Amino acid sequence: MQALLSYFTFLLLASGCQTVPDNNKPTDLLAVSIIKPDTIRPALPSVPKPYTNLEYEKKEVLAAASGTKSVIFNSSGSKIYAMNLEGMSVYEFDQSTRKITREFKFKPTRGTGWDYNKSRPIASFQEKPVEACFSHDDKILWVSLHNADGIVPIWVDDFSKNNAKATQSQKIKPVTVIYPGSNKKDSFSVPLIETGKTPKVISRTADSKYLLVSNWHSRNVSVLEMDETTSPYGKVISEVPVSAIPRGIAVDDKNKKSFVAIMGGSSLAVINNETWKSDTILNVWSSPRHIVMDTSGHLFVSYNSLGTIACLNAATGKQLFTAKTHAQPRTIVLSKNHKFIFVTCYTSDYVDVYKINADNFEKVSSLPCAGHPVGVDIFENDNTLEAWVCSYSNGLINIYSFKKK
Repeated sequence: MQALLSYFTFLLLASGCQTVPDNNKPTDLLAVSIIKPDTIRPALPSVPKPYTNLEYEKKEVLAAASGTKSVIFNSSGSKIYAMNLEGMSVYEFDQSTRKITREFKFKPTRGTGWDYNKSRPIASFQEKPVEACFSHDDKILWVSLHNADGIVPIWVDDFSKNNAKATQSQKIKPVTVIYPGSNKKDSFSVPLIETGKTPKVISRTADSKYLLVSNWHSRNVSVLEMDETTSPYGKVISEVPVSAIPRGIAVDDKNKKSFVAIMGGSSLAVINNETWKSDTILNVWSSPRHIVMDTSGHLFVSYNSLGTIACLNAATGKQLFTAKTHAQPRTIVLSKNHKFIFVTCYTSDYVDVYKINADNFEKVSSLPCAGHPVGVDIFENDNTLEAWVCSYSNGLINIYSFKKK
């Protein structure tokens, strides 16, 4: 009886479109698959079994919306959300069927955007989703709006919590939920929490108590204290200035620090997660854009202008090893076992994949990805790893499948 009880305790703990060809780019070695809507794939287990190698198998292509900027899976891997900057919407895809299940569409209002090529302001709209972050067990999806000077919380399943009312001190953003293939629609308003000018990356502490937002043109990081019981569900408690344009954020819960990639310079700003003030500066190479962290004290950084990724010691900032990538590496993501890293390379139209060894990056694949790939997130089960990559200029999502070995 004791053995049976232990077994059940263990189980409880463990649970917890078709693209236009690009004649200037090399084709994939394996054929591109056209999605069949009725195709069902296995669900994500809680703890994938160990593996040491990946073998590329195929690519599938889905249609998203104009200017898709980033993608993020929920923790179970059942749903992925695409931030459509130019489409002013968020698409929810079902991982197993590859179908769009819901579209969260913002009501557009006039705003001022930014022309990154000519470095000047332009007429635009406020409601342009850039990046996102889940909190409170995937109940709230926090979305940064490029030209609205702030972020919005969306309760993705309990719409009764999306009940914001406009007041003199509280701005709101109306949202319509569209269900493809159905006449059904839902409407609600979400609160706009003002952070800074041109908010980008959003990260949180593991306990869902604090949220950090990098504000590109304000050159600071907003820190919010979250409260899931009361709208607007978050309040800015600190504004941490940085030396130049910030973007990527990695939170180190163990050592109570956060690392911010200063893309406009050559450093990582370190924030103290107890005082929410500047801690120190780690000098690195030029233009660090995205940053992620493993559980062994290593930071991984993409250097956008240098075409390089690097592994750093988080405690000292010492660069341990690097690897060249295709041009303009943007978003990076680690596999669940932290043994592989996926890199979207924007202007070169590639996704680079590396195995992370003790003292080097070992290239696994360089996969063509038309349309300027920018965002990536990963689904895994026991046998397969899928990298879902969104391309900005053609509005497509490419799914690269690998066999685990």
